Amino acid sequence: MAWSCGGRTNLELVTNLKRAVLFKDPRVEAAMLSCDRKNYCPRDPYNDSPQPIGFNVTISAPHMHAMCLEALAGQLRPGARALDVGSGSGYLTACMAAMLGPTGKAVGIEHVPELVQISRENAAKDGKQDWLDAGNLMLVWGDGRLGCAKHGPYDAIHVGAAAAVLPTALVEQLRPNGRLVIPVGTLSQELLQIDKAADGTLTQRSLTGVRYVPLTDLNKQVGQ
Repeated sequence: MAWSCGGRTNLELVTNLKRAVLFKDPRVEAAMLSCDRKNYCPRDPYNDSPQPIGFNVTISAPHMHAMCLEALAGQLRPGARALDVGSGSGYLTACMAAMLGPTGKAVGIEHVPELVQISRENAAKDGKQDWLDAGNLMLVWGDGRLGCAKHGPYDAIHVGAAAAVLPTALVEQLRPNGRLVIPVGTLSQELLQIDKAADGTLTQRSLTGVRYVPLTDLNKQVGQ
C-alpha cells in the first residue's frame, strides 16, 4: 500500500494525512500540528518520503509517523510513559510528548551522540524547551536495542528501525497493557503491533509491510 500525502506546509501535510485516513484520533492530528517537521528535517520536510538527517540516518516518511502514532494512541494518554528507539531528529518523540501532556514522559534514545544534541536543538527550535527542562521530553544517548530501563517501564514503545527478531529488552520494559510498534524482519519486513496483557502474555498483529533501515550498532550505522 502506498501513500503520497505531502504538502507545502505542515498544516497541508497533516490535512492530507488525515484525508488518507492514516489516523483517526484527533490527538494524533493535534500532536503533528504542534510539532512542525521543518524544525526537525532540514530537507523537504513536508514531502511524504524518508529524508536524510545526517550520519546515515533518515527521518521516516510522515505517513509512517502518522500510522505509528495512531497505533499507539490508546497508550499515549496523559500521564503515561513512552519510549522512542532510534529517535534521530527528535520529531516523533516530541509528537509523543505532545500526546502524553505535562504529566507524562516521552523518552527518545539515539546512539549517534551528535544527533542527540541536534535533536535537543530541534525541539528547542520547535518551542519545546520547556518540555525538555521539565523532563516531559527527554532525548538521551544510548543503545536503543537495550531500551532505556532507567526511565521505564513504558506504556508505549516505538522503534524506528527494523529488528531481525523481537528485542527481549524492549518486551521486558513494556508495562502490562502496554503496546510496542516495531518493524521486524530482514529482506521482508512487517510493522508489528505487540500487545502485553495484564498477565504478561504477548499478542502480535501485522499492521503493514515496510522497508526500514536495520536496527544496528553505531559503527555499522556511521560506516566505520
